[in-house]
Amino acid sequence: MTPEDILARVLYRDGLILVLDKPHGIAVHRGPKGGASLEDDFDALRFGLPRKPALAHRLDRETSGCLVLGRHHKALEKLGKLFKAGRIGKSYWAIVEGGPEADEGLVDKPLGRRDPTRGWWMQVDAQGQPSQTRWRVLGRGALGGKPLAWLEMSPLTGRTHQLRVHAASEGWPILGDPIYGARLLDGPWLHLHARRVEIPLKAGAPPLVVEAPAPAHMAEALAACGLAAS
Repeated sequence: MTPEDILARVLYRDGLILVLDKPHGIAVHRGPKGGASLEDDFDALRFGLPRKPALAHRLDRETSGCLVLGRHHKALEKLGKLFKAGRIGKSYWAIVEGGPEADEGLVDKPLGRRDPTRGWWMQVDAQGQPSQTRWRVLGRGALGGKPLAWLEMSPLTGRTHQLRVHAASEGWPILGDPIYGARLLDGPWLHLHARRVEIPLKAGAPPLVVEAPAPAHMAEALAACGLAAS
């Protein structure tokens, strides 16, 4: 992206952190095979500081939405402790195929690696790490004759691909998921969006709340499930 492009994606900035609206389809950091990543453009986000900001957490390449950066070492250390303690609230919007019968619930299924050589490839595993996801239905609809549901999903733990595996394991995979769903080669992009983060930056004060607008690639499905046009 150009400096103007990434600056336009800043949702929040203060002396400690930045929150970006990450676009779908780009990795947040360079992988072992190289290639472009969002980190390549962080130099445009210094805002007068001597060093560029750094990632405080990760989002999948295919996932869009709120991405938190620390602007310096102390900020990253503080954010790291908050994420590790589970004190940063995260909620996602997902469009799923079919959908749950109930209007809300909790998925409580441990997750482990499906293939030890591919750490990001996960499955429900009784011997895996405890993993919990709360969800509630925000709307229901259909697109192209296919029933869909619009969910708010809140991970209570932070496992790799947790929301994607939990949704698929319940029988309602996230629309466009090429790994845990059934996306065709010319099918839609993954319909998973990091909608909101809540960060308790100051003791005794309300948490900072930042929301990312719905991405363009999810607009049609969200409208079909009842999201009014803004």
